[in-house]
Amino acid sequence: MATKKPMTYKDAGVDIDAGNKFVDLIKPLVKATSRPEVLTDIGGFGGLFSLQSGKYKKPTLVSGTDGVGTKLKLAFQLNKHDTVGIDLVAMCVNDIIVQGAEPLFFLDYLATGKLAPESSVDIVKGISEGCQMAGCALLGGETAEMPGFYAEGEYDMAGFTVGVVDYDDLIDGNSIRVGDKIIGIGSSGLHSNGFSLARKVFFDAMGLDLDDELDGLSRPIGLELLTPTRIYVKPLLNLLRDFNVRGMAHITGGGLLENIPRVLPKQTKARIQKDSWEKPAVFEHLRRGGNIEENEMYRTFNYGIGMVVIVPEKEADDVLMRLKGLQETAYLIGEIDACQDNDCHLVELV
Repeated sequence: MATKKPMTYKDAGVDIDAGNKFVDLIKPLVKATSRPEVLTDIGGFGGLFSLQSGKYKKPTLVSGTDGVGTKLKLAFQLNKHDTVGIDLVAMCVNDIIVQGAEPLFFLDYLATGKLAPESSVDIVKGISEGCQMAGCALLGGETAEMPGFYAEGEYDMAGFTVGVVDYDDLIDGNSIRVGDKIIGIGSSGLHSNGFSLARKVFFDAMGLDLDDELDGLSRPIGLELLTPTRIYVKPLLNLLRDFNVRGMAHITGGGLLENIPRVLPKQTKARIQKDSWEKPAVFEHLRRGGNIEENEMYRTFNYGIGMVVIVPEKEADDVLMRLKGLQETAYLIGEIDACQDNDCHLVELV
């Protein structure tokens, strides 16, 4: 039998007025990321961005997309949502900078069961902060209210970025040579990878609570794990301006073992000195708490290195000095070596 009471979208769980309020609340956050090339304000059907292609001889667009993964579970449990937006931006822009592309703009997708405008603003605060760190504009996005699809208080998010580089300046690893040095730039922690295993170790195997403290950590384990992913765009653009950077690798899922080979030419391998950098304490707790084998640690987590830069040997010391001046923690962690057919295109840990 049909209901006599007129039904609205709000009765089904979607509050259009809340969505409009949310847009109004985030307008200042979006504006804070604007670049001169942005031609539209938030609220249009599409964001307009002038490429200003006259700045480039052969402008080449580079795009990337990603999410935050199960790290979001910690944000739900801690009811702290102002940093996962940084993670979202980082996972996208760090991917395209390794090809030499300057991130131009970013778009986000946020989906939740019931939109709470005030708390959702915290998410966008993080996205806005991340965009400012990367120097790109938050050009637009989509917020989807999907009743019954997500548990109360939970959401998912995805991001998409576009950058530009002159075709002749693309970095694809083809110029890497035997004897080149591998520089690792320190991570801020787990970044946004390996959290399914990390949560299983800390909260199931070790039986920890989010507010428990561990030796060597300055904060409770929940907040330590929620530390946002480091954004490497500006220091790497600085290096690209003055040095012969031959290859870069964002150390995300797959760790050092699977990400470095993505930029190696044929007939080469990377030789990494395992004791050449300081491993953050959180990784040692993970290793011991889960009895995790060494290879699994290097393959699942960044293990303290969030970005790898490959440069000629004669430039390595100057690059390290520049990174230190840019407030980055950087280490000489290895070199490019020749190989035989059966051990090429891989990382050798020594």
